[in-house]
Amino acid sequence: MDISGEVNIYRDTWVRYLGYANEFGEAFRSHVPLSIVKLSYGISSAYVLADACNTGLRVYKKTPPAEAIRRSGMAGCDVLVWQAFASVIIPGITINRIVAGSTFVLQKSIKIPINKIKWISTIAGLLSIPIIIKPIDHFVDLTMDNSIRKFYKISDN
Repeated sequence: MDISGEVNIYRDTWVRYLGYANEFGEAFRSHVPLSIVKLSYGISSAYVLADACNTGLRVYKKTPPAEAIRRSGMAGCDVLVWQAFASVIIPGITINRIVAGSTFVLQKSIKIPINKIKWISTIAGLLSIPIIIKPIDHFVDLTMDNSIRKFYKISDN
């Protein structure tokens, strides 16, 4: 729930997991066509845009007319930047590197067929998703709080 007590479907329901679709795409990259990986990024990006638009609209409806456009635009942009980094860019790179790194290490250290190595690496990528979410969210919050958020103040998102 947000600060007003409202349920935000993009943050408080199963819809939040759509933001992580690209992590699944990255984990399965070695098993599926590239078009499937790109589709997973499309799903995550659509989620990010929907959350940003929803947040902007919610702030617009709650704000006095003289400030509504400015404040809703800032709130929507803040969510867009946060979600882009916390849900798509950083987790996608992280899972990609975990899978690639584990594949590399396994190929160099044990003699098993590459197909099994790919599956072990995919499982490592999938298992790391719940572990990386909170640290990445915190990192993005901290980075934005100490950079671009210093230039604007949003209290109703």
